[in-house]
Amino acid sequence: MSFPHLLQPLDLGFTTLQNRVFMGSMHTRLEHEEGGMARLAAFYGARAKGETGLIITGGFAPNDAALLGEGGRTFKNASQIPEQRLIADAVHREGGKVCLQILHTGRYAKHDNIVGPSNIRSPINPRVPRPLTAKEVEQTIEDYAMTAALSREAGYDGVELMGSEGYFIHQFLAPRSNNRSDEWGGSFESRMRLPLEIIKRVRQRVGKDFIVVYRISVLDLVEGGNTGEEILTLARAVEQAGVDLLNSGIGWHDAPVPTIVYAVPRATWRFAVAKVKQAVKIPVVLSNRINDPAVAEAAIASGDADMVSMARPLLADPHFAKKAREGRADEINTCIACNQACLDYIFVNKVCSCLVNPLACHETEYAMVPAAAPKKIAVVGAGPAGLACAAAAAERGHQVTLFEASGEIGGQFNCARRIPGKEEFNETLRYYRARLPRLGVKIKLNTRPGAAELASGGYDQVVVATGVTPRIPDIPGIRHPKVVSYAEAITGAKPVGKRVAIVGMGGIGYDVAEMLCVEPLPEGQRIAAFLKEWGVDTENRTQGGLLTGILQTPLPSPRKITMLQRKTGRPGGTLGLTTGWVLKTRLQRHQVEMIGGVSYDKIDDEGLHYTVNGERKALVVDTVVVCAGQESSRELYDELVSLGMKPALIGGAEKAAELDAVYAIREGTRLGMAL
Repeated sequence: MSFPHLLQPLDLGFTTLQNRVFMGSMHTRLEHEEGGMARLAAFYGARAKGETGLIITGGFAPNDAALLGEGGRTFKNASQIPEQRLIADAVHREGGKVCLQILHTGRYAKHDNIVGPSNIRSPINPRVPRPLTAKEVEQTIEDYAMTAALSREAGYDGVELMGSEGYFIHQFLAPRSNNRSDEWGGSFESRMRLPLEIIKRVRQRVGKDFIVVYRISVLDLVEGGNTGEEILTLARAVEQAGVDLLNSGIGWHDAPVPTIVYAVPRATWRFAVAKVKQAVKIPVVLSNRINDPAVAEAAIASGDADMVSMARPLLADPHFAKKAREGRADEINTCIACNQACLDYIFVNKVCSCLVNPLACHETEYAMVPAAAPKKIAVVGAGPAGLACAAAAAERGHQVTLFEASGEIGGQFNCARRIPGKEEFNETLRYYRARLPRLGVKIKLNTRPGAAELASGGYDQVVVATGVTPRIPDIPGIRHPKVVSYAEAITGAKPVGKRVAIVGMGGIGYDVAEMLCVEPLPEGQRIAAFLKEWGVDTENRTQGGLLTGILQTPLPSPRKITMLQRKTGRPGGTLGLTTGWVLKTRLQRHQVEMIGGVSYDKIDDEGLHYTVNGERKALVVDTVVVCAGQESSRELYDELVSLGMKPALIGGAEKAAELDAVYAIREGTRLGMAL
């Protein structure tokens, strides 16, 4: 067995988990949709079929005030049991186990009845919470116990009590959000009374043979958070109160340190979880930025954790555990921590999905049905759209040939994977390199088929996925030797000097700036460098585990970089909602200058000449990197149409306005499933 520790069963005394793969809770927003509970049941059922050891649902509120916002779901009375039983039954049919997460959002809530321990507003919410009275605190504890009892009646195997990430329970624990002077505030002993009372009341209501998971913050990463010693004290007390498993959380939602995005190296937070593991005897779950079975295996084998929580990785591949058991780890569709179709969707009230797996949360809408009449299909272009289309079509039984003009698959992913922190994009290409040959796809690299060749090749369908080319703006001197495209800069096809102007401040412009600012590090040094850069107190002696003043300290850069854009709006407006702030923070610390509202006059031996606010200026630089968007490469499509054929057009070749891998992979998959 390749991963003996990860795949070893975990005996909890009254029940046994089939392995150490733990699906962490995720908001999907399916709860808000018509028929959403049936869709959730299919979603979790698919992860159980993939042999996930223990699944935690998204959070359900124990009362109305606990809801994150309008349209969310409570679980507070018996009339709601049938819809909840859909989930428990779906998981059990596949041989899995599932716990319902009980979540009270407290001062993070986005509705009019927002409550908390004190009237201290969250930095990321304009609403001020109303402090609960002591009587209301007691009622809230009873509400938790009621939801737990209802969960047992609905067929769940247990519950998880969300005590981290700055939610309601965590708000009582930390000085930053609790300034009460009654029995629910003051000393840490009083502040931790709430979670202990909830655990005790829950255990009384559900009995001993029901899994109770407590999600504990092992590192707060905010001012006024808990110290390491307080966290260990809480862990021991929670164990004594009757918890079966301790799941770990990292940081508050308003923490100034990234905790789960691609910029965070794998297993960065293992050190903090290990400290808790050493303090208790019950199993402890490692979470955040674990997306690979080898990394999970190493953490468990070392004794730093007993299970590994993977939420987004199980969006990306519901059969993660099964593939690991069957020796097919190279076929795991790895989460690249981009957040583009999961968390970014949630923040704009869209149903969650996954960039690399568009079927996630849409299991009831798609079915990979074998083709009634297998066809001979040519897919031209092995970027994200072409790869997804070829894979889906071949999986349905079609005979697929994939053409790629360059010497490697990947298209624009070959640029993305070279950006520091985006090394995870390599995993998507590894996945397709493993999957496509096993599906029987013929891959022809360094091959650019012409329209006439395709027309006479006997293909039933030609799919054009030829991607994009960098857009060349109409600036006098744009062909000057100082000018390089973003693709040339990223791939190293042309050298970039020490003084750089970047034309364009979209996502690619920011990625190029990041690449030019940061010296790449060997993998073994990345965690230490990340923790140092973001001021994390690895001993966790300070309140919240942050070192003072580090985040205000400039970072060195091997180049002087100036970014420019025609738009007058705030720089970085098109970046990802949950990842863009990390890029902006880093570039600010690297002292990258950003200038908006410019018109470009010319490029010459001196550098880039531009006008801003009516004033003409010259930027003396060695290199001008053009990141001014892309244009569809669709000449082949037009030629095929002119020959009377009906080719399909997908990905950037169809739509290049905003380079969007989410769209490309989704549309490629949809077409492959429809052919």
